Amino acid sequence: MMNHSLKNQFNVKPGTLIEGKWHHNQYRIIKELGFGANGIVYLAQFRNQSVALKMSDNGMSITSEVNVLKSFAKVQGSALGPSLLDVDDWQQRGGQISFYVMEYIQGPDLLTYIQQNGRVWVEVLILQLLNDLHTLHQNGWVFGDLKPDNLIVTGPPARIRCIDVGGTTIQGRAIKEFTEFFDRGYWGLGSRKADPSYDLFAVAMILINISYPKRFNKTSGDLKQLEVMIKGKDELKKYEGTLIHALKGNFSSAKEMRTAMLQFNQPHPNHKTRPPQRTQTQTRQSNKSVSRQTYTKKKKRSGLFETTLIFIIISLLYMFYIYGQLT
Repeated sequence: MMNHSLKNQFNVKPGTLIEGKWHHNQYRIIKELGFGANGIVYLAQFRNQSVALKMSDNGMSITSEVNVLKSFAKVQGSALGPSLLDVDDWQQRGGQISFYVMEYIQGPDLLTYIQQNGRVWVEVLILQLLNDLHTLHQNGWVFGDLKPDNLIVTGPPARIRCIDVGGTTIQGRAIKEFTEFFDRGYWGLGSRKADPSYDLFAVAMILINISYPKRFNKTSGDLKQLEVMIKGKDELKKYEGTLIHALKGNFSSAKEMRTAMLQFNQPHPNHKTRPPQRTQTQTRQSNKSVSRQTYTKKKKRSGLFETTLIFIIISLLYMFYIYGQLT
């Protein structure tokens, strides 16, 4: 959902210098990065540093997103979203525009990264994402508008980062922003109430989207259609059970879904490991080894018998000798 009126009203050209009304920091616009329902994001230059600047005519939206980024900053060691750098207003002839400045996270989006580096990275990055979502959910938030476009891979080492927190919503409230393909309400598989399972549905759809980069149109628009699409790709069959669980909303947490994905790399508990097949050479060598062992055992028994027999004979001869001396 794009706010084209906002884009037309505040069409900031490259080279424009934006100065904050309150903090007086100056940002030179380089180019537009993207725009949505609640604002426009620009790449800007600040003291020889690249930053992302988001402006909006909706002050409440700016305040909400700033609060989200502040909340993220309290989570130690988290890479949930970009760091917040500044919050201010830009005074213009046509009025005042609110904006905030954040860390510019540079790198390809998730789909592009997978296409460039191979499917071997899919599981690594999705497991990272689930770990970050678990932290987000524990802090009372739901990302909401979760899709590959909002996931950037930085590195090396490869690290998935969430950007565009405009859809991030406090748990229990209605989702603020969503993209239909990743929205469970669109597929008739749940409400748009912000809870962890809403994000986990989107994670399942992201995995499906990786296998269907151009996505697909809704036909029956239910679980059966999505099941057919999962079965249509060999790489998705591996996670079929996990995906169906997530689409149905059966996982209670991102950690639980992460554990389910990890279990697919472990041997099944009922699986019996078959002994390795022996070659003819190995079999002959093994038979020879057994023969040598049998011969050695027989030889040892034979030697023991001979030793015992000699001892008995000597003992008898000695007894006859003693008896002869006495008589």
